[in-house]
Amino acid sequence: MKILFLCTHNACRSILAQSITTSIGAGNLEAFSAGSHPSGQVHPDTLKQLTKRGYSINGLNSKSWDELFDLNPDIVITVCDQAAGETCPIWFGKAIKGHWGLPDPTKCPEEEKNVIFDKVFLILETRIRMLVNSIDHSSHQELSELIEQLGKVE
Repeated sequence: MKILFLCTHNACRSILAQSITTSIGAGNLEAFSAGSHPSGQVHPDTLKQLTKRGYSINGLNSKSWDELFDLNPDIVITVCDQAAGETCPIWFGKAIKGHWGLPDPTKCPEEEKNVIFDKVFLILETRIRMLVNSIDHSSHQELSELIEQLGKVE
């Protein structure tokens, strides 16, 4: 299955979700990320935090969702509040859609960054593990409901 994480700038949260899913979901989920208004570069703190935790940063880049018009994802999850309010491109079609709103650690005061990064990592790792553990045993409707429920898991 293909999962696409969306965030407006595709510089932090969607990148984190992509890398974590690539690691945890290996063999079950192929992860991608994009943004509606990409910054053009992954935030340096995002790369530093991924590396610190042992996640791969190979191939991560900030890109527009326009670059993924051929992707046909099975699941599309927005991870920032701005992206949740935007209309997803029509080519995401019948994909299961969900919203997992998360704070942006790169926008926090310097003294809070590590705490917020820790929180975001813990939430994403928990949600993604739960999704991966259920993906082979769930119908389309059950996955849709699970993704919605996971958006509330802290």
